[in-house]
Amino acid sequence: MFTHTTKIRVRYGETDQMGYMYYGNYAEFYEVGRVEMLRSLGLTYKSMEESGIMMPVLEMKCKYLKPARYDEEISVKVIMQKMPGVKIHFNYELYNESGALIHTGETLLVFVNMQTNRPCLPAQDFLDALKPFFE
Repeated sequence: MFTHTTKIRVRYGETDQMGYMYYGNYAEFYEVGRVEMLRSLGLTYKSMEESGIMMPVLEMKCKYLKPARYDEEISVKVIMQKMPGVKIHFNYELYNESGALIHTGETLLVFVNMQTNRPCLPAQDFLDALKPFFE
């Protein structure tokens, strides 16, 4: 299993009139968490795309437990429970500054060859970077 945590502050423009983070913005927090998780392994979305592989989202699920509020620093924990194949599954746990779990989510992405627009396996360097966490 591999986990990585990123901190993101809720900005004013991400909130509604109640000062709560707008529900649609949680998906953006997921993406920041995924990007930073990859970066922690020495990988980037940009390098994957330059090598001809993209990762569109197939499915997303989420559960709102408590609101994220304006100016709170939110910890976004990204969890990979198994090695990816053609698809890669992420779980998310968001915690407020008090350490309370406020949100959970999941996304399922697929690796796609940008030339053929067909599903493919991830690049070997991607698999090599993750392998130590799943042995």
